[in-house]
Amino acid sequence: MLSQMPIDLAKVKKEEVDREILRAGMIAELDAINFYEQMAALTQSPDLKTILLDIAKEEKTHMGEFQTLLLRKDREQKEELKEGEKEVEELVGK
Repeated sequence: MLSQMPIDLAKVKKEEVDREILRAGMIAELDAINFYEQMAALTQSPDLKTILLDIAKEEKTHMGEFQTLLLRKDREQKEELKEGEKEVEELVGK
């Protein structure tokens, strides 16, 4: 994503704007996690690797914050997340 909004919020219904902002935040956090973990895998510097992985871990916390708030605002998302968990358990076990 690298600092580009994936959706035009001007075209989103007023009551859906917060959910779309949360989803965009989640996309940005996932992008950041991937970026920092990929850079950590490439560096030869143990110090830089430590810092990059620490930052990636912080981004995972941010992801959890956005997801928690989204699940409070979107019942369907919460229900479908549970359905996805059930499907994984059925297909591959715990």
